[in-house]
Amino acid sequence: MALRRRLPPALRHRDYALYWASIVPTAFSEQMVVVAVGWQVYAIHRSAFDLGLIGLMAFVPMPLLALPAGHLADRVPRSRVLALSYLVQLAVAALLLVVTVEGARALWPFLLLALATGAGIALGAPAGRALSPSLVPLELVQSAVTLRSIAFQASIVGGPALGGALFALSPRVVYVTAAALALVGVGCIAAVRDPVRERGEGGATLDTLLAGVRFIRSTPIILGSISLDLFAVLFGGAEALLPLFARSILHTGPIGLGVLRSAPAAGALLAGIVLARRPLANRVGRTLLVAVAAFGASMVVFGLSRSLPLSCVALAVSGFADMFSMNIRSTTVALATPDELRGRVLAVEWVFISASNELGAFESGAAAALLGAVTSVVAGGAITIGLAAAWTRLFPALATVDRFDDAAPGSLRADAAGAHSTGSPA
Repeated sequence: MALRRRLPPALRHRDYALYWASIVPTAFSEQMVVVAVGWQVYAIHRSAFDLGLIGLMAFVPMPLLALPAGHLADRVPRSRVLALSYLVQLAVAALLLVVTVEGARALWPFLLLALATGAGIALGAPAGRALSPSLVPLELVQSAVTLRSIAFQASIVGGPALGGALFALSPRVVYVTAAALALVGVGCIAAVRDPVRERGEGGATLDTLLAGVRFIRSTPIILGSISLDLFAVLFGGAEALLPLFARSILHTGPIGLGVLRSAPAAGALLAGIVLARRPLANRVGRTLLVAVAAFGASMVVFGLSRSLPLSCVALAVSGFADMFSMNIRSTTVALATPDELRGRVLAVEWVFISASNELGAFESGAAAALLGAVTSVVAGGAITIGLAAAWTRLFPALATVDRFDDAAPGSLRADAAGAHSTGSPA
């Protein structure tokens, strides 16, 4: 009982605690697989473009399945949908083990399994993100968002490093461990009791599928924040190129690659702890724009670095800044969206997020193949800094948001009216 009282308030709620616990093993599993696949794929042809193709294949199912998955998350128990997504992750790890046993000499099996991974993520992401705010009282939503991110980031701090260490022993060990961890995640989420809630409207018609799109278009603050995240990570992200930087520029091995992949999560974890102890109280919009600019600057430093420690520090700063951006965006969306619409709204948001991550991986690989890895990363970071400045003019309502209370539906409607009257995009 004494230990329970020391827990953050959100974790004192049984079902949120189980949901939170399911994130840790599945995030470990996912990040271990990313390290192993990246190293194996780059070893086939020594091609940055191949790394980009993996990101593209993982992205393809997401925009195709996002709206149906969002509607599903508003119609059936979200914990069941998320459990099915975890089972897909488990199956992919098992099939990667088979590919590895067969020699892992061809690219196409990795592309197909990246496609399956993307389908599983597209299925589970709206349900998982919509489930979290519904498991705690309204006043604990920001805390729940932060704790969810801490769990994920803490897992991927250790996940890539563990994946790199196990890969040095044998790629097979990575995939066996990843499958076992995914199974643990399935068990945790299966024990969550979905709260009784109002279900979304009728069947899956075009009108109901597009309800989330309409909601986002009517709220410039949300549209501005998620579109900024999209373009910032699309141009500024460089994680898909880490195997290339590790091998060819920083001259390190699988363990070094694992450390590089862990660095952004370490920075994000530190930011999560800061946010948990001192939640954002004001200047929310300005903090978002500063965080995005800092993310771009850190990527410029990473692109120019020839030192493994400096590269790790730059990546850690990028993760620290990205955590602030994510926390602001996620809390705003969660507070502004009715629960019966949350799955569809978060499905649209997830398309933006997945586009920035997965399509950004393809952009990084293609740009590196055309311009060189260093030039593409430095240019991308500079573009991201410019985007943060441009968004203050494109979405003036975003820059002036002071408190999360401004995300209340009444405030958002007023912002939308003001934006339409001044000609700002909606």
